[in-house]
Amino acid sequence: MDVLRLGSTGPAVAEVQSVLRSLDLLPGDPAQPAGPVADYDTATELAVRHFQQVRGLSVDGRVGDETYRALNEARWSLGDRLLRFDPEHPARGDDVRRLQELLLELGYDAGPADGILGPDTENGLRGFQRDYGLTPDGTCGPATLRALKQLGRRVTGGRPQLLRQSASMVESGSHLIGRVIVIDPGHGGEDTGYTAGETTESDLVFDLASRIEGRLAAAGATVYLTRGRTVDPTAEDRTAFANQARADLFLSLHMEAHGSAHARGVASYYYGTGSGASSTVGEQFANLVRREVIARTGMLDCGSHPKTWDILRMTRMPAVRVDCGYLSHPVDRLLLLDARLRSTIAQAVVAAVQRLFLPAEADPPTGTFLLPARG
Repeated sequence: MDVLRLGSTGPAVAEVQSVLRSLDLLPGDPAQPAGPVADYDTATELAVRHFQQVRGLSVDGRVGDETYRALNEARWSLGDRLLRFDPEHPARGDDVRRLQELLLELGYDAGPADGILGPDTENGLRGFQRDYGLTPDGTCGPATLRALKQLGRRVTGGRPQLLRQSASMVESGSHLIGRVIVIDPGHGGEDTGYTAGETTESDLVFDLASRIEGRLAAAGATVYLTRGRTVDPTAEDRTAFANQARADLFLSLHMEAHGSAHARGVASYYYGTGSGASSTVGEQFANLVRREVIARTGMLDCGSHPKTWDILRMTRMPAVRVDCGYLSHPVDRLLLLDARLRSTIAQAVVAAVQRLFLPAEADPPTGTFLLPARG
C-alpha cells in the first residue's frame, strides 16, 4: 500500500480514521460515514503517533504496511469472531492475543502472546477444551469463550510464559554445541541503508554478521545468515527462514542514522507490547547483548525496548534487534568503520549468547567473559 502521511486523502485515510475513532484516539463516531474527501490532518497524525507508541511500533506518524496491519488487528476484541488455526492465513488480532493470555494464565502452553494464531495456540486451546469437557476442535467459539471467562487465573508466582521459558533454558544445558542461531544483517541488495563515504550500512552489518558467524561456529553452534551481499529479503522472508531452520535464537543487526546531531549509542529491542505480553528470553538476551557491547566498546547506552516489529514478532524463537551505533554521528561512525571495533562487538555478541545459556551461579560479570581469539 502507499504510505499515508500528512496531506494524504482518500478512502484509505477514512478507514484509518474510523479505526482511530473506535479506539478513542480521534473524536467522533466510528460508524459515522466519512465526508466526500477524508484528509490526513494534524489530528490524525498525532493519533497515529500515539497508537504507534502504545503498540510498540516505530513512531513516525505515518501509516505504512506494519502500522496498517496493527490498526486492523486492533479492531478485534475476544468474542467478535470465531477463532481457529488456518495455516495458510493465520488469524491475527487483539482477540487472538487475549486468547493466548488467558490460556497462559491457566497454565496451557499457547506459545508467545503475539496475537498470531499458530499451531502452539491451537494445541494449547485443544488441551484446555479436553481438560474442561469441551469438544477439542481447536476453535474458540461461544462455549469455549464462556469457559475461559468463568475460570480464574491458575498460574501464580510470576508470568507463566517466563516460568516456562526459563525452565526450558535451564534444561537445555549451557553448551553451544548443536545450537542453531540465525544472524540477520539488515538491509542488503539495492537497499544499502546509510552510506558513510564509500561504505554502506549493509556492507558493515554483513561484515559484522560474518565475524559473529565465525566465532559462534568455533564455539560449536550452527549459524545461518538470512542474506548474502546482493539480496534484500523481506521481513517475512527473514523470519520464515529462521522458523524453517528451527533456530534457538535470532539476532538482527543494524547501524542507525538520524537527522538529530545528538543521536548516538547502542540500543536493543525484543518482542513486547509494553502491556505485559513479551518474549521473556528475548528481553533477557536483548539486555545481555546491549550490556556486553557497552562494556567492551564504551559506546553510549540507549537501553533495551519492547517493540512489535514483524522481525521480532513473527519469529518462533527469542528474537532481538541490536542497533550497534549511529553512522550519522561522527564519533560512532569513526568507531564503526574500524574493523577492530566490529571484532569487539562480535566478541560481545558471542559472550552474550554463551551467558544466556549459563546457570545464574556460573554467569560471569558483564564484560569479563573471554572467548578464543579469531580474526
